[in-house]
Amino acid sequence: MWSDVLDLEEFYGSTLGQMTQRLLRTRLREIWPNVRGETVLGLGYAQPMLRPFMEEAGRTLAFMPAQQGVARWPREGRNLATLVDELDLPLPDRSVDRVVLVHAVECTEQLRPMLREIWRVMADGGRMVVVAPTRTGFWSQVDRSPFYQGHPYSAGQLNALLRANMFAPLRQTRALYMPPTRSRLMMRMAPTIERFGQRWLGRFGGVNVIESGKQLYAGIAERSQPQAVPVRPKLRVASSRDTPQVAGAARNAEDGDKPAS
Repeated sequence: MWSDVLDLEEFYGSTLGQMTQRLLRTRLREIWPNVRGETVLGLGYAQPMLRPFMEEAGRTLAFMPAQQGVARWPREGRNLATLVDELDLPLPDRSVDRVVLVHAVECTEQLRPMLREIWRVMADGGRMVVVAPTRTGFWSQVDRSPFYQGHPYSAGQLNALLRANMFAPLRQTRALYMPPTRSRLMMRMAPTIERFGQRWLGRFGGVNVIESGKQLYAGIAERSQPQAVPVRPKLRVASSRDTPQVAGAARNAEDGDKPAS
């Protein structure tokens, strides 16, 4: 079940939310220190983590699933946020270099079809980072956390899921070792707690952060086998520089299953 965009906006606008996005941005920047000239796509509610890439990337896109809702982003300048059907992204094949999934993997009820659609739009040699709640961290267990909604995963489950959908896991880490508390003292100590957690607390981080690459040979092998090709209806995508638009139409969910807990 997707979180509501208004709830996510409220959280990330709070003091705790601002600290959360700083910690996640730091982890993401460690993985991708340079995206100059590339196309970066965020799917789910990835906007807080996309902002550091806006000036550097050649193009930055924020796609928000229809069941979650959409909000204008960024507040200033041209709108880059679009409402989409996550199973039918309004992009050509191999058109995106980097994909960031935040509040997406744990929320969608059509996980495998969504990952296959991301595989389609990713360029050969593209990279994807998945941020998803862990089973053992506080962030999936406290209802004030935005990662409370949906299905938490172990790192092993995420790696298996990615491999099964034609992505090769490359690097994995965790983040958010600070509990989701509004204590001012804890928030002041958050960077120190994060460094300590990275070194000593291991599996107790609040979210898994896993980078993977597009697995070309898997796609070639799968396409080489005869199969019926479904015919998709043609879609007309509305776009605007100033207001979010619906880009894509709802499609019947066919075989989207979640990995077993």
